[in-house]
Amino acid sequence: MQTCPLLLRVFTKVGGHHQNEEFAVRGKEPKDEVQIYTWKDATLRELTDLVKEVALAARKRNARLSFAFVYPDKHGRFVVKEVGSTFSYGHGRGDDAKTLAELGFQIGDYLSVAIY
Repeated sequence: MQTCPLLLRVFTKVGGHHQNEEFAVRGKEPKDEVQIYTWKDATLRELTDLVKEVALAARKRNARLSFAFVYPDKHGRFVVKEVGSTFSYGHGRGDDAKTLAELGFQIGDYLSVAIY
């Protein structure tokens, strides 16, 4: 079976995740968006390294990254659901080896990354 790549819309924020309401209007999502081509079998470690390329705060020695999926609930309201965390330089600590697919990622979901 071939795994096809997907365009992942990633929203980073220092100090916490974006609020659900910030995703309510299509086309008016938060401004700090990064688009990454990746696969559903990408690990949180691989995504951490990609985020570090674009977000200075994520490069700090003691940075912790919290990952959340952002998706509409059955009423169409967006939900931000935390799914795992990594440390900027803590290989093997946190949820490094978990993949998007294992965490329940669906095509079309956004990824929120809080940088602490």
